[in-house]
Amino acid sequence: MKRIGMLTSGGDCQALNAAMRGVVKTLYASKEEVEIYGFLDGYRGLIYSKFRMLTGKDFSGILTKGGTMLGTSRTPFKTINDPDENGLNKVEAMKQNYYKLQLDCLVILGGNGTHKTANLLREQGLNIVTLPKTIDNDLWGTDMTFGFQSAVNIATDAIDCIHTTAASHGRVFIVEVMGHKVGWLTLNAGMAGGADIILLPEIPYDIDKVIDKIEERDKNGSRFTIIAVAEGAISKEDAALSKKEYKKKMEKYPYPSVSYEVAAAIQKKTGREVRVTVPGHMQRGGSPCPYDRVFASRLGAEAGKLILEGQYGFMVGYRNREIVKVPLEDVAGKLKMVEPDATIVKEAKLLGISFGD
Repeated sequence: MKRIGMLTSGGDCQALNAAMRGVVKTLYASKEEVEIYGFLDGYRGLIYSKFRMLTGKDFSGILTKGGTMLGTSRTPFKTINDPDENGLNKVEAMKQNYYKLQLDCLVILGGNGTHKTANLLREQGLNIVTLPKTIDNDLWGTDMTFGFQSAVNIATDAIDCIHTTAASHGRVFIVEVMGHKVGWLTLNAGMAGGADIILLPEIPYDIDKVIDKIEERDKNGSRFTIIAVAEGAISKEDAALSKKEYKKKMEKYPYPSVSYEVAAAIQKKTGREVRVTVPGHMQRGGSPCPYDRVFASRLGAEAGKLILEGQYGFMVGYRNREIVKVPLEDVAGKLKMVEPDATIVKEAKLLGISFGD
């Protein structure tokens, strides 16, 4: 008998259900007797012993469903060792509930913060296997995370739709793309959607260079400009500030987001009409695309295999088109950033795309 716990933590994304289905179908196919405990709403379920027993029926028909059937929540790693409002030691509570259920392994699906806590639990002696989910694609140790391609598709559709209205009115349009502190989603959606300018957190922008590109397009007869802006994009002036100085500036920040700051600067300097579109959480929603369904299923199958073989303490990742196991201690606390001199950035520049640098 193998007793397996499972939870999804952090922001949701497409293909979480597909990945869990992959794990469970692999375990059931082995003919070994298995019990599955699904913890509700992320690490909170493990802390407060909120779970339900799952059977094969629970994993039927969920391949195409977005979101997570277990629910999710954010439990910040920076406060994981702090007692809760009632004085409960959260880490000890998770360990006690793990042992109380006599679990052989805990399968955790999550992004960067989730993996920090997962590694902490590994260090505390729990058997852990993780799966890399995030639309940001920022997890170190894997070339791809599930949810990313589905989000790229949605963000690209948003840029595609903006093209016709931008061309009709001769406007500058900014599409703000999610991605937290990294620019993978904006870079890929921007290229796929034919954006003229792409602003990323990793490449601080010069607003005058952005305007140069807009004016260059005007001179070449283009009536409009599409700018894909990452939610974490930053100007060269702000990037030069210390963390303390930047934090102080943001306390009095007058804009809803960086996209509105860019729009205001363009309007002030050029007099051009600028519009901002923010697809927001649409990028996390809906059914997973076919790529993510296959990818998440593959990762889930490999996670199931690791469990059956008793190999714990790994994230199931993807490198050089192969599924690999990556030690959790190598993953936790590291971000996979877009390198400013990455091949894909150089190729985008060859296509005439400006990064405002």
